[in-house]
Amino acid sequence: MAIKTYKPTTPSRRYMKTADFSSLTKKKPERSLVLKKRKKTGRSKSTGRVTSRHRGGGNSRKYRIVDFKRKKYDMIAQVVALEYDPNRTAFIALIKYEDGEKCYIIAPESMKVGDRIISSEKKIDANIGNRMPLKHIPTSTFIYEIELYPGKGSQIAKSAGSQVQLMSIEGKYAQVRLSSGEVRNILSTCLASVGQVSNAEHNNIKIGKAGRSRWLGIRPHVRGKAMNPVDHPHGGGEGSNPVGMKHPKTAWGKIALGKKTRNKKKRSSKLIIKRRK
Repeated sequence: MAIKTYKPTTPSRRYMKTADFSSLTKKKPERSLVLKKRKKTGRSKSTGRVTSRHRGGGNSRKYRIVDFKRKKYDMIAQVVALEYDPNRTAFIALIKYEDGEKCYIIAPESMKVGDRIISSEKKIDANIGNRMPLKHIPTSTFIYEIELYPGKGSQIAKSAGSQVQLMSIEGKYAQVRLSSGEVRNILSTCLASVGQVSNAEHNNIKIGKAGRSRWLGIRPHVRGKAMNPVDHPHGGGEGSNPVGMKHPKTAWGKIALGKKTRNKKKRSSKLIIKRRK
């Protein structure tokens, strides 16, 4: 997916970069696959207190129901449309099964309208968009939308540009290398889709102006250094001073960067062969 640049007609336009939506084919979502999405604006429902800072406002959205399980096995589906989803970084594809049922899936890179895809528990062709258990996918293949528990639905590699490489199959486990560099074991009976998630250039997007952040529901963020000591651990001092402590901290005094937060007693730790970089 290409990135769209603009002529510098205004200061904000000079560096603005957006995704090029020319490959998308439909503007309005499928009505039967849409739900209302209530705005929370970063506040608790009962008391109205701020639970997540710098959130609020923004354009209204509708939630698209995406099928992360794809349980209709051995039934060919045809890609009807490629669409934008405001709730995620990847694009979505509207597919139609042979029996007439429609559903949304995460669109892989290079998928086109008219493509035919299939999901199966047996060994099938490793074509882009096809879904099958890890034990049937050829090694060194790039995959996305991977389950961690059979039948639960995909949990790994669902955001724009994500891809995981299948390294090997050893016994009941498959070794995969994630985008972060982590190598871990996943049950070989878990399903995965072949390919890479669409909109791989998403990380090159530049907001360009404050107004676009407000459209996304992001409110202004004040630096801790610009506050008083009573308001933030970084606050105080004369002029432009450094943080003034060993580690940067949150507004509530907890270490902000570099602290490991993974639970040491987590059961799945034994499945991690190599930690992320």
